[in-house]
Amino acid sequence: MGKTRIEAFSDGVIAILITIMVLELKTPEGHDWAAMEFLSSKVCAYVLSFIFLGIYWNNHHHLFHVTDRVTGAIMWANLHLLFWLSLVPFATAWIGETQVAPVPTAVYGLILLFAAVAYTILVRVIIASQGVHSRLKAAIGDDRKGYLSLLLYAIAIPLAFVDARVSAAIYVAVALIWLIPDRRIEKHLRHSG
Repeated sequence: MGKTRIEAFSDGVIAILITIMVLELKTPEGHDWAAMEFLSSKVCAYVLSFIFLGIYWNNHHHLFHVTDRVTGAIMWANLHLLFWLSLVPFATAWIGETQVAPVPTAVYGLILLFAAVAYTILVRVIIASQGVHSRLKAAIGDDRKGYLSLLLYAIAIPLAFVDARVSAAIYVAVALIWLIPDRRIEKHLRHSG
């Protein structure tokens, strides 16, 4: 089975999620800079979530660039990832409206954690379908960056009940780890081709 439909569908879902998030940003009621202060936590949450969705979109593109064929298992694993990503606008709105309160911050982290787990599952399902000597397996290696992200999310979630700002800082740190596109696949393709 070809991969263009799964790529197009995933691109569309991520584009819709970004659109939903921006529509949640309401215009300020005032007409001066003080009115913007009310929106600051919402805008920060939006920017962070936009970056996360952009990171997933970018890495999803790279992932399917080295995927030779799509199986039913890959399609379901991809839907699993899109499910967790579809909850990002909800968590973004909640964390923004409550100005990084503990429960919304922990829920935001849970959604990010489950999205990262779903992405890891997708990678593993692709490798299983393409074989242990697949281009993807060679490119990602032992995936330390992915497992570090999972660990940081797992640490940040309970920390939200101690100091939600520390959890938010960890979420930002994970985004920074992934902000530069994952070059492992591009590097592997350059060296192998």
